[in-house]
Amino acid sequence: MNLNLTGKRALVCGSTQGIGKATAIELALLGASITLIARNEEKLRVVLEELPLQNDQLHDFLIADFTDPILLKSIIGNYTTNNKVDILINNTGGPTGGQALDAGTDEFINAFNMHLICNQILVQAIVPGMKKNHFGRIINIISTSVKTPLKGLGVSNTIRGAVASWAKTLALELGPFGITVNNVLPGFTMTGRLEFLINSIAQKEGKSMDVVKDEMISTIPAGRIADPAEVAAAVAFLASPAASYINGINIPVDGGKTPSL
Repeated sequence: MNLNLTGKRALVCGSTQGIGKATAIELALLGASITLIARNEEKLRVVLEELPLQNDQLHDFLIADFTDPILLKSIIGNYTTNNKVDILINNTGGPTGGQALDAGTDEFINAFNMHLICNQILVQAIVPGMKKNHFGRIINIISTSVKTPLKGLGVSNTIRGAVASWAKTLALELGPFGITVNNVLPGFTMTGRLEFLINSIAQKEGKSMDVVKDEMISTIPAGRIADPAEVAAAVAFLASPAASYINGINIPVDGGKTPSL
């Protein structure tokens, strides 16, 4: 099985923590050069030093805030003028929780900009180079809410679904050029966002965080919460040459929790 990414460059969004960071490390282990992108320069520099370095790999980073799509467009446009990107990992922190009915229209607009619009900006910047090389991997880290909406995450459910449909459409358009577009749907994964959600539920329901965590685990057939590296492994496979005929799909990485096919 060919998992070798030597000579490839991967742009990994949200790569200073959680699944994004784990994905950057995994892709580097397979030989890819990594471009980290996030908003905190100090954290970017720390992760940059942690990335495996072998052969002719050259890692770097970009500073961008996805709440500012116009600035992101300028940053990625300047970068792709002199650099190719073979693999794009779209990964952005989810919107805050709450009922869809209670959400303000600005919450939907902000989430739409951070996720779908910024994804579109990145894709438009890098796809010309992918077409030229007849190789490209676009992988969106979304949520199992694409298959089954999650309670208390009204805005997130809505936006994640939009991103999934956008990705499927791109898969149809870009497939003839050797470019695949797929979505990875993490279930409960031990990240800062999950810890925040556990704490929020605990405060709202008057329970301890341990009790809330145990209740979550009870819904997972695997009987545990995932490590970010386990999600990163699925992402890395989809990025590899071995996954060249996998296109336009949603892959849950959730220990069997999602009740639908």
